Amino acid sequence: MRRKLVVFVPAEQLEAVREALFAAGAGRIGDYERCSWYTEGTGTFLPGRGTSPVLGERGVEARLPELRLETTYAAELHDDVIAALREVHPYEEPAFEVYELVA
Repeated sequence: MRRKLVVFVPAEQLEAVREALFAAGAGRIGDYERCSWYTEGTGTFLPGRGTSPVLGERGVEARLPELRLETTYAAELHDDVIAALREVHPYEEPAFEVYELVA
């Protein structure tokens, strides 16, 4: 079983996040390695009380350029891949999604 990870990251942190995910085993498809896809977009968020945002200001809605990064990994690597993501991602609460792949 394979899974797809989608994560939103500032452009300047893209390579650090990709490297950490690949080191944890993500990005392998058959005999190919370091497989990923990304595109530009705009992320929005409103840091609440008790937050320490890396970007933006508490109590003010932020609109920032981000990249949507996608990669896949074997389901048995899930804990390692997510731990690597959380360790290297610059945000206090990284926004990410995980999907089960059927084919």
